[in-house]
Amino acid sequence: MWSLRTSRRFGYPSGTRLSPAEGEGDFRLRRKETPLADKHAASAKDALQNGAVTNDLLDKWAALADSHAQVDPRLYPEYDVKRGLRDHDGRGVLAGLTQIGDVVGTATEGDHLVPAPGKLYYRGIEIRDLVEGFVSGGQHGFEEATYLLLFGDLPRRDELAEFEDLLARFRKLPRTFVHDAILSMPSRDTMNALARAVLALYTLDKDADDTSTRNVLRQSLHLIAKFPMLAVYAYQAYLDEFHGKSLVIHKPLPELSTAENFLHMLKPDSSFTELEALVLDMTLVLHAEHGGGNNSSFTTHVVSSTGTDTYSAIAASLGSLKGPRHGGANIKVVQMFEDMKREVKDWNDDEEIADYIHRLLEKQAFDRAGLVYGMGHPVYSVSDPRAEVLKGFAERLAAVKGRTEEFALHAKVEQIAPLIITAQRRATRGVCANVDFYSGFVYQMLDIPVELYTPLFAVSRVTGWCAHRIEELANSKIIRPAYKSVAPVRDYVPIDQR
Repeated sequence: MWSLRTSRRFGYPSGTRLSPAEGEGDFRLRRKETPLADKHAASAKDALQNGAVTNDLLDKWAALADSHAQVDPRLYPEYDVKRGLRDHDGRGVLAGLTQIGDVVGTATEGDHLVPAPGKLYYRGIEIRDLVEGFVSGGQHGFEEATYLLLFGDLPRRDELAEFEDLLARFRKLPRTFVHDAILSMPSRDTMNALARAVLALYTLDKDADDTSTRNVLRQSLHLIAKFPMLAVYAYQAYLDEFHGKSLVIHKPLPELSTAENFLHMLKPDSSFTELEALVLDMTLVLHAEHGGGNNSSFTTHVVSSTGTDTYSAIAASLGSLKGPRHGGANIKVVQMFEDMKREVKDWNDDEEIADYIHRLLEKQAFDRAGLVYGMGHPVYSVSDPRAEVLKGFAERLAAVKGRTEEFALHAKVEQIAPLIITAQRRATRGVCANVDFYSGFVYQMLDIPVELYTPLFAVSRVTGWCAHRIEELANSKIIRPAYKSVAPVRDYVPIDQR
């Protein structure tokens, strides 16, 4: 572990020199006087004026672009276009076949599909069975799930030990990489920094563009092993640069699992309990895969189908997951509950809780978006198996952390909200809590900062992305759906006649 604090990042501007800070053992920057200073000050006014002109132009052009970007929504059903690749009932259209994961929310009764308790399969094994097996067997669940997703079979004990040893050896970054690719360019968004670090790894791989299964598997294992380091170090750089906190970098330990190393590297004193590590491990298992149709995994398929390199494909998937409609939902759940805890005076009063939920739906509470965050899913309508499993771990953790009242509030909202949503929206299918409903609460109890919620999702889901990439490359056909133009045909008008 090493710790350093500077007044700026390590990429020192020209004309600076280091000197010890008075009364401290760290370093700060001291600028040399420059004759260009007056010139720079004199041009500040011009820069502001130019900025105003640029803003005016951007406002004008944005309005013009918007006016030509809107497609009449009535045209979608006219041309039988599945907007968002979804049917009228919200289910995704069939766009591919996979053997990796399966998301099930219906059962067949006669000739009809009816809502059923949700199930999630990893390589044909139901997620509840996997979690129960990991816990009862005492294995590191995420490592075993990763082996299963990548290779298609459960490992024997000796194979799992061999696999864990390989991941431990791959938890190393090239010399100066942390400084050059992460610390020297801190970002306000950890997902942005994570994607940039992944692309930087391309430049250090002499076989970066080799798309053979063997090479892609090698790259995948390196990324899966390194993602916890990249995420935590990017967050530490963010704290140092934008919040003035001391920069603390812990190296991963070979004897620790992925979940344990994440907590070890994140906590300043590297401390965590056995229960905390178990809960995080199972959380990683639950987020590792969710079929090929979720936005980020589908992105992996689309980009991989072009034959591009692994780093570009995974960076694209990170860009997808970064979007608030995909990977950031649990942040909204946490924020909603913080507002609810302030607004609802008696957390045991079902009527007061119901009133708050009504106000959410009527856009009179929280962010006034009309949504109860953490409720509803495109596939699951009766239950989300991930939410059910995570709820059990959340209850255990809440009992230890002294947060049983907050857990009880979550449980009440989980019961009350679906009834209100179904009645108020006249929903034709059921509504249930999804995995985001409890994951943010779990992260809070693990003292994981909100800035790492989505990156932690990526630490887990990169396993699924890599499995889908290998599958897509093996089937080798570029994905290219059709788009119909609805723009009118026009003649070219000479510039002086416009």
